[in-house]
Amino acid sequence: MTSEQRTEAILRPLAHRPSRRYYIVLALALLGLLWYAQAWAFQLEHGMVVLGIGDWGSGGGIPWGLYVGSFIWWVGIAHGGIIVSAAVRLFNLSTYKPVARIAELLTLIALSVAALYIVIHLGRPDRVVTSMLPAWPTTIRTSPLAWDVTVITLYFVLTATYLALTIRADISAVRSRLPRQLGPLYSLLLIGYTPEEHEKVERMAWWLALAVIILAPLFLHGGVIPWLFALLPGQPAWFGAAQGPQFLTIALSSALGSVIIVAYIFRRVYGWEDLLPDNVFSGLSRWLALFALLFLWLQLQKIITGISIAPESIYGATKSTIEEPLYWLAVGMVAAALAWFGLQMLNPSLFTVERTVAAATLPVIATLIEKFLFVIEGLMHPVFSLYRGVPGYYTPSWIELSSVIGAFSLVTLFFLVVSRVIPLIEVEVSHHEP
Repeated sequence: MTSEQRTEAILRPLAHRPSRRYYIVLALALLGLLWYAQAWAFQLEHGMVVLGIGDWGSGGGIPWGLYVGSFIWWVGIAHGGIIVSAAVRLFNLSTYKPVARIAELLTLIALSVAALYIVIHLGRPDRVVTSMLPAWPTTIRTSPLAWDVTVITLYFVLTATYLALTIRADISAVRSRLPRQLGPLYSLLLIGYTPEEHEKVERMAWWLALAVIILAPLFLHGGVIPWLFALLPGQPAWFGAAQGPQFLTIALSSALGSVIIVAYIFRRVYGWEDLLPDNVFSGLSRWLALFALLFLWLQLQKIITGISIAPESIYGATKSTIEEPLYWLAVGMVAAALAWFGLQMLNPSLFTVERTVAAATLPVIATLIEKFLFVIEGLMHPVFSLYRGVPGYYTPSWIELSSVIGAFSLVTLFFLVVSRVIPLIEVEVSHHEP
């Protein structure tokens, strides 16, 4: 494709009226959000008791469930997504540049959904102002909630700044070809921007990418989030030194799978076979295979050390995990995806984009199941002296299951709207173009 043909293809979703299929998907996304809105309203009216979660003790309940498991999963997708984009810019991985902005947008909405799960799990939204913010200065050192919010805020600011820098350059370059009715929004985004600062913007984006690459594996999803669990010896299913690497491989597996799925949807809908060629999906599947292999290897380490001559508490928690069919379903899905990607590498004639997307869907679903089980299994076997010997139990309520529908509906709605506002792929035209 020539530069002009490429730019025209990228701007096509913004220049043409939405199709009937667009409105159907939009309506379904809105219905999904309305469904969860009424479920959340029911929870707000009757209290957290309708979720079936509670404190430990003679009742045998657990205080966290699908909400917290989903929170960790969405944070993992967010962190993995921005790592993909940052690696593209930092290491000049030009093959994957077409999916960089999609990964950035996925990070923003995934962080937003993760933050929403925190608000939902507080019971009442007003507690963000009445309970959490006033106590922040004194609880930041000890509260998992305060650390979660801090990490999400930090990463959201980094990602939004990183995305805004590159979007401003693109909007400036093709401003005359963008929808006129959105002119005030574009003017707001371009405040203070001049084409001459393009090289400076590129340097700033490079340094932000470096910060992301350093922070994510060492401090955020490879550090703070897993440390909130791994440093609790009273929860034997959580306690352990390998949680950081486990969380990171799970995050990257779910994020790469999600990027592949979202990129394929836009390729199919907008006819972007030339913009998102087969080698992008082939390359991403190889990276996904690597992280799936590391995911399985760390799970094996966890099982072997937990079941063989382990302390009684850790042995009991590990035994409960390996007796859970859902756990083996998740492991089997990741193993199946890894096996298929391995066959594709050994025999390239097996490769098709559709098969790759189907295989990439398996780790995405599997990691959600694994995070859900990680949370509840970690709470079902406490070794506190007060609760010793009291096993927990938990089944997700219809309200919590509805939140999953609401979350995916929100993500769908986000991409539907954003695809009509900004280019989803970097334009790469002269930034001195009028």
